[in-house]
Amino acid sequence: MKKFIDLIIKLRWIIAIAIPIITILFAFQFKHIQFDGSYRIWFGENSKTLKQYDEFRDIFGNDDAIIIVFHDEDGVLNKKALGVIDRLTEKLWQTKYIARVDSLTNYQYIHADEEYLDDILVENFIEDYTSLSPQELKEKEHIAVNETMLVGKIISKDAKTTMIVGRLVPKASTTLGSSKFIKNAVDGYLAEEKQSGYKFHLAGGPVVNQTFSSLAKYDMTTFTPLVILMVMLLLWLIFKRASGMFLSISIVVFTFIIVLATQVLLGYKLNNFTANMPVFIIAIGIADATHLFWIYLLARKDGLENYAAIHYSVEKNFLPILLTSLTTAVGFASLGISEIVPIKTLGIATANAALLAFVLTILFIPALLAILNPKITPSEKNLKDEISTSIASRYAAFIIKNDTKIIFTSIVVFGFISLGLFKLQVDSNSIRYFREEVPFRSAVTFIQNNLTGPMAYEIVIDSKAKDGIKNPAFMKEVEKFEKELKAKFLDARHTSSLIDVVKRFNEIMLGKNEVPSSNEIIAQYLLLYSLSLPQGMEINDRMDIDERLLRLTASMDVVNTSLDLEMIEWIENWWRNSPYSAQVNGQTTMFAHMQSDITDTLIQSITLAISVVSLMMLFIFRKIKMIPLFVIPNILPIILVLGVMGWLGITIDIGVAISGAIIIGVAVDDTIHFLVKYKEARLKGYNFHDSLTYIMKYAGSAIIFTTVILSTSFLIFRFSDFMLNVNFGIVTAIALIIAVLVDLFMLPAILSKYDGKEKSFLN
Repeated sequence: MKKFIDLIIKLRWIIAIAIPIITILFAFQFKHIQFDGSYRIWFGENSKTLKQYDEFRDIFGNDDAIIIVFHDEDGVLNKKALGVIDRLTEKLWQTKYIARVDSLTNYQYIHADEEYLDDILVENFIEDYTSLSPQELKEKEHIAVNETMLVGKIISKDAKTTMIVGRLVPKASTTLGSSKFIKNAVDGYLAEEKQSGYKFHLAGGPVVNQTFSSLAKYDMTTFTPLVILMVMLLLWLIFKRASGMFLSISIVVFTFIIVLATQVLLGYKLNNFTANMPVFIIAIGIADATHLFWIYLLARKDGLENYAAIHYSVEKNFLPILLTSLTTAVGFASLGISEIVPIKTLGIATANAALLAFVLTILFIPALLAILNPKITPSEKNLKDEISTSIASRYAAFIIKNDTKIIFTSIVVFGFISLGLFKLQVDSNSIRYFREEVPFRSAVTFIQNNLTGPMAYEIVIDSKAKDGIKNPAFMKEVEKFEKELKAKFLDARHTSSLIDVVKRFNEIMLGKNEVPSSNEIIAQYLLLYSLSLPQGMEINDRMDIDERLLRLTASMDVVNTSLDLEMIEWIENWWRNSPYSAQVNGQTTMFAHMQSDITDTLIQSITLAISVVSLMMLFIFRKIKMIPLFVIPNILPIILVLGVMGWLGITIDIGVAISGAIIIGVAVDDTIHFLVKYKEARLKGYNFHDSLTYIMKYAGSAIIFTTVILSTSFLIFRFSDFMLNVNFGIVTAIALIIAVLVDLFMLPAILSKYDGKEKSFLN
């Protein structure tokens, strides 16, 4: 080790110049950074859920759309509102990536010809709104609110809210930049309609994707510099000298620039999780630098010269910060097993960052200290005086005196909090990824409160035969299913399929709003309807080419994914008990099925991290007895924070799922520093009291400092509009605070009972 440190000091100028230059060269890659807010980033290319969804789109086209909603207290069947609808409908038809537009004006209204009552007409519901009289507008409103294919879908029951839907072409979902193009185009259209005075609400895939991207960019450009400034302030308060602040912050800046640039070089696009990687790296890298500089500071205050203090600090810190870097890397790397792609990429990238931060810390800080040789006045106190009179000594005495009470109180409190685990729920609903005040989420809430269910289940029903959807028995079974679905679940607001068209034709022809009993009549109705439709409004998005599969769309309220999965299972089971079968598809279903991936990520990553880290500790300490002492302080924060979430009714989402492994990876650092210093003290022959005092002198303060810095850094996410980041930040910060309390009180109390004798089992 001495030769290694001597080499760093000898090459100090080369190291001090080379690392910044390498970092600057990497930074040039930032001009190639791209953001990807597409829903597809959440699923791997081999994802069964994604493949199922792609198969659905191959048959029925894209279920994605851009949605414009607005409200008129006087009702939307007036000339001003109809003018807005008509103009927006026409503009959307002409917009790139939009395949079809459905609105109140171009709704294909099926009705009998007034002159030739035996003829059925299919035409735009409102052809020329400017020529309609007030009486005719009233008649149109009456028709609209009684039209089952309109009300609760395009227009509200009270006729005050309406929706314009631009269906996207299939390639729009996989074309980078399409969402931005569509959203910008629609924003331009709405700006032109500003004089109408209406407040427009936007929803749909392009809006979601752009919201993901804009929030990711905002979080990255806002929180990263904010965290850096805050960490610099905290370091200044801790070290009270510029050298310690700048040395520590330089490590994290170098690390996140190199790691982020490497991601760009490898072709990865940033998303809402990886965009926050700089903040994660700041939280990780600062701990190593803080411990190294703190011990250097103590050594200089004890009277050591600059080079000797560098040797002393590196020798004392090399093993613990190597171990903490490895365990942090293991914690993040355990996320690599996740099926959720942003979590996987974040985990692997940040694991590499933890190792890089260690290398840079060990090389750069000693090299700079050798050059700078900061002026530090030696302290008059020596270690012996501090052991007998310091706060650390009083801390040690407190632990020894109250060890039983601390353990008992901890068990009672932790036991009660842990009961909250039984109240925990998982929720991966994508709507709740955003704060309520985010325009997209407020639009969804507006749609649900004023018009219909904003979520959609695309239910593909297999009639089991070619042309089977024309079978009256099949259609009646579908009709029965729709009634039972709405009766069973109040969150099912509206259903639509070709059966609505058939029943409407039958009502006009035979006066009965029901499915006819003849295959031939149903076939004639569907043929007549399809021939009457204008180009672009065909019915091939409602059935497959063999007319075997029927697509039924159910508009659903926003619910947690546990209820989504319950409803999906009920739907598919309902059809299993019939002569037919069905599969629920669409983006709502995709995100609902992520729930199991979230749960798996939480359980598997925590298990893997704990197992690997425990093996590492066994290898280092070579004592089986040390494993419980290591596992307990690091599994407890996770259990407790999840218990608190259960009691408070906070659900587990993706942000919380990734926090588990990260909590272990980061919080374990405190335990390692504590136990390594404890082992050092015991091997020096110190009794238990003096060993605890030694720990507090050489590790305790740094543990507290780094916890303050880490928890404050993660708490910054509290101000994000992306709720996954908010929940991740809050949960991680709370867990880290719990972890340091466990490490500084419960762990030494257990050690007092476990190893408090004069002779330690470590000797």
